[in-house]
Amino acid sequence: MRHKLSRLLAAAAVSALVAVPLAPATAVEYAGEVTPASATPVADGPAKEAATQAADQVLTFTASASVSAYASAPATAAAGPTTIVFENSTATGNNIGMSHTLTFETGSSEYNQDVTLDILANPLDTNGGRYEAEVNLTPGTYRYFCAIPGHGTMSGELVVTEGGGGDDTTAPTVTAEVQGDQNDEGAYVGAATVNLAADDGDGSGVESVEYDLDGAGYAPYTAPVVLDEPGTYMLEYRATDVAGNTSEPEMLHVTVVAPDGEDTTPPVVTAEVTGDLDGDGAYVGSASVNLTARDPGSGVAGIEYDLDGAGYAAYTAPVVVDEPGEHTVTYRATDRAGNVSEPGSATFTVVEAPPEDTAPPTVTAEVTGEQDADGAYVGSATVQVLAEDTGSGVESVEYSLDGAAYAPYTDAIVVDVTGAHTVSYRATDAAGNTSEPGTVDLVVVGGQDPPDTTQPIASAQVDGDQDDEGFYLGSATVTITARDDESGVAFIEYALDSPAFREYTGAVEVTEPGSHAFAYRATDNAGNVTRTGTLRFDVARGEIDACPVSDERPTVIIGNKDSKVTNYDTGNGCTVADLVDADGGWVSHSAFVSHVTQVADQLDDADVITAQEATKLIRAARQSDVGR
Repeated sequence: MRHKLSRLLAAAAVSALVAVPLAPATAVEYAGEVTPASATPVADGPAKEAATQAADQVLTFTASASVSAYASAPATAAAGPTTIVFENSTATGNNIGMSHTLTFETGSSEYNQDVTLDILANPLDTNGGRYEAEVNLTPGTYRYFCAIPGHGTMSGELVVTEGGGGDDTTAPTVTAEVQGDQNDEGAYVGAATVNLAADDGDGSGVESVEYDLDGAGYAPYTAPVVLDEPGTYMLEYRATDVAGNTSEPEMLHVTVVAPDGEDTTPPVVTAEVTGDLDGDGAYVGSASVNLTARDPGSGVAGIEYDLDGAGYAAYTAPVVVDEPGEHTVTYRATDRAGNVSEPGSATFTVVEAPPEDTAPPTVTAEVTGEQDADGAYVGSATVQVLAEDTGSGVESVEYSLDGAAYAPYTDAIVVDVTGAHTVSYRATDAAGNTSEPGTVDLVVVGGQDPPDTTQPIASAQVDGDQDDEGFYLGSATVTITARDDESGVAFIEYALDSPAFREYTGAVEVTEPGSHAFAYRATDNAGNVTRTGTLRFDVARGEIDACPVSDERPTVIIGNKDSKVTNYDTGNGCTVADLVDADGGWVSHSAFVSHVTQVADQLDDADVITAQEATKLIRAARQSDVGR
């Protein structure tokens, strides 16, 4: 499951990056004049004085290759003339040519509407993605965002004050202290109390302290925050001083468990089977079963497993199963309050690993060239060595000419010295088995007049159905062509993912999923060999719809609650709602909430959803009627 999810998320990320065309960057509809970094200085006079006044406050916004957030942005500013700098360039981390805008909101009464700013920048435009605009800010809050489709989470707020704090430009510092009884795992038993304190040092003084519990939105902090329901909480907090400086949000995670005797909900147990899979989905050699359990109440006391009905045993490490055949691992967990989960099970098949390779490769040699009536080669002879190994595969091929030391065989051997010659050859496979040397004897007599010294011409191409990323679906077919207008083509060779070449007799079909290197070359009858060419391509398995019957509602609906989180397609036909599985047969509400917490954390870690969206999913699960 983990490997599938990571592949799906990687595919979704690539789709997001290529969705926006790279239009030339321009600046449109803003109050003020946008100028590139290399603009001509303002001339003397009133215009210069105004520009100097604006330059007293410079606010810089930057963007990178991310489509979820600006790379940096100011949180506060003072009212008055201001220079806005927006840079979306390679220097700010945008190395893929992604366009972004810096757009100020003007259609909502919740925000200031007196500055109209809409700058489009791209690292590849004529300004290198850097623009400036002169604006006049007034007290209040401005909302800014990226207007490119699909970049909706790139937004923020700029708080502008009258500047009553004088020279205070430093935000307050905020600290949090959690009080309560903790168990051995660090969880708070029964309840936890969070106390916040802010200090502005020698600045303008603390104006307010705010906190956000589980993404519900910031609220004023007026008294300690008491958390008395079992579960894991995420609490963010910040402070603002009189000068309008707001501290960067700090985050605190707190876990509360039920007191002993009050927990009536069993743990939630999950299993993951890992190992090397063959084409039929069986585990080769062995399989490992990893068990994990969570209990937000009293905590997990222990996990047990039963392999093929042998009886339950304590789970202390992954269960390794190496006996060939079908197996079933049944598992359960007990919490500290004595609640035992319903047994779960995982069924899988183990097959024997391939036998150890003890057989060396088979090697053959073929001599080509023009021969006279006595069988001697006129001008030159070309020796082609071919190696095969059905076990671990050919690792290397070597040859020796006339008793010299063995050298790596990389191209056909051309012998053009008059006289008798002996070519010895051998091959070694990946398991270290080396074949007995083979030999071929030949005689070379005087050459052509004029001799052919021109290499043949060889080319190759790959054909097949491809996906949007250029991967060949299911298989790829490689064809090679060669021509020689003088002595003629003697033979064509190729090597697929191996240093060992073999004779090319027709189109080669490649069906093994993964990345491949296909080398090819041609030799003419005079022994001239082309420079080895290489084609590189990828073959992918056919796409599988993991959720043929999918929940495709616009947002993730959890029972009787709408989480307001976009129901993203994770890439293999499954949506976020499919992974949440609110309609599953949940044994309890707590078990369902624990499941949603795991799903939300995984999707957040994989950047499918944001941390705020993950919190919304967990909150909706807690408030829903699922499992009740």
